[in-house]
Amino acid sequence: MRSAGALPNAGEIIKGDAMKIVLILIGLVLATTQAVAVERTALVIGISDYQYVTPLKNTVKDAKAIAKALEALDFRVETVIDGNGKQIKEALDSFAFTAETADVALVYFAGHAVEVAGKNFMIPADANFSRAEDITARTISLPQILSAAGSARKLRIAILDACRDNPFTGLEGVSKVVSATESDSGGGGLAPPSPDRGTLVVYSAKDGAVALDGTGQHSPFAQALLAHLPTPDLEISMMFRRVRDDVLRATQRFQEPHFYGSLPGVPLFIGGVADGQNPTAAKDPRRAWSSVRSDTETQLIALANQGDTRSMVGLAYMYQDPDSGRFKPEKAAEFLLRAAFENDNEAQFELARAYEKGFGVPQDGVKALEWYERAAEHNFADAINELGFLHYSGGLGIRPNPDKALTFFQRAAKLGHAQAMFNYAALIDDGIVPGQSADDAAALLYRALRAGSEDVLNELTENPNQYKQETLRGLQKKLAEYGFYDSGTFDGKIGPQSKRSIKLAYGAE
Repeated sequence: MRSAGALPNAGEIIKGDAMKIVLILIGLVLATTQAVAVERTALVIGISDYQYVTPLKNTVKDAKAIAKALEALDFRVETVIDGNGKQIKEALDSFAFTAETADVALVYFAGHAVEVAGKNFMIPADANFSRAEDITARTISLPQILSAAGSARKLRIAILDACRDNPFTGLEGVSKVVSATESDSGGGGLAPPSPDRGTLVVYSAKDGAVALDGTGQHSPFAQALLAHLPTPDLEISMMFRRVRDDVLRATQRFQEPHFYGSLPGVPLFIGGVADGQNPTAAKDPRRAWSSVRSDTETQLIALANQGDTRSMVGLAYMYQDPDSGRFKPEKAAEFLLRAAFENDNEAQFELARAYEKGFGVPQDGVKALEWYERAAEHNFADAINELGFLHYSGGLGIRPNPDKALTFFQRAAKLGHAQAMFNYAALIDDGIVPGQSADDAAALLYRALRAGSEDVLNELTENPNQYKQETLRGLQKKLAEYGFYDSGTFDGKIGPQSKRSIKLAYGAE
């Protein structure tokens, strides 16, 4: 089934012999390497004209300039200016649906924000309250913003250029948010978030500190962001470092932007690349990283030497590509080991694969299983799904145990893992998951489509008859619910119209 030696090719499909299911081995297809509809989408919110608290000078100008810059970079942009709470929540709901088929989803907010009991809230234009208890109902929380962008397939970014003064002085229960002119202690500001992998939260000022509105046309943070967003050949991690450095210089080190979360294991160039051949478009992260310019490799090495684990993983991918002049599998394994011992879950997963195949390290099933399990302990969905496959089919010394496999597939599916959702749906369809119906299988197939698995798309359009008619009928109903299928006939037959609807839901048309 899986050959030893070199790492396997993405997209290999393992078919069950005894059942009509298709188990896609995620050890062969990373969530970050699936072929998806290339799309970048952004929601930009700027509020200056507050009705009940201090107006802000530059926020709307900042938002409009950022929106224009993103549109020039081929983002699909929706802009909300001086929006009230209802308008912003409606925009977030609409954006959440759009983000499901986007590679990158970005939300930019410029305006007032506060922290209450360790949670962060963005203030709409019409917010008016006298108690801290009112804030949660009349504001936009950071989790709401992250949830709206949360289904994007490669990267979710929330940029908060907020917390510019204290709009609620004296309001009991609200963390003091001081203005730049009165602050000399760095107090106030927003609380540090804890975003998931593949999600980046950018604060214009470090948690607990405040951001300047600026004396020119834009805030210092917006000015730096506008300067570096369009720069070609600038990988996103380096781009935000340049933004930080510019803001520190412009504010005489008063204001320091800060970044939370972790970037995915593929290179991302928001400003594109000069030769037009964007490495991000490659399906395989090894090919993507090995095709970056030599100066990017030099920067990655410098960052890796400073302890940056994403740079270590990027270099490992780069040195694993057998078709490039940078092929150094032993060196790749060294970087993976360093990052894995620093608890980088992607590195742990890739190290497990290397030990399983003997790629740059001696083949060792015990160590492979150990690293799969360590990554799974930290909810790295690729590893959880891989353990599901290993327990289903056997491997690495594990006896086949379908019941235990189900628990892994279900767990990874709940984390939004496309292949796990597909695997779990296939097992439900086959009737071996107690308490789960054809409609449950259909819902999982729909979610897997929206998550961007090309394998799922191909199976549903080329081999739909492996599923029971009840499941396919449920899928048609789910497609109709979200406006992708309008025939009005739910017959479970996947003909031309149903196939087109499936492609539309995936984002291929």
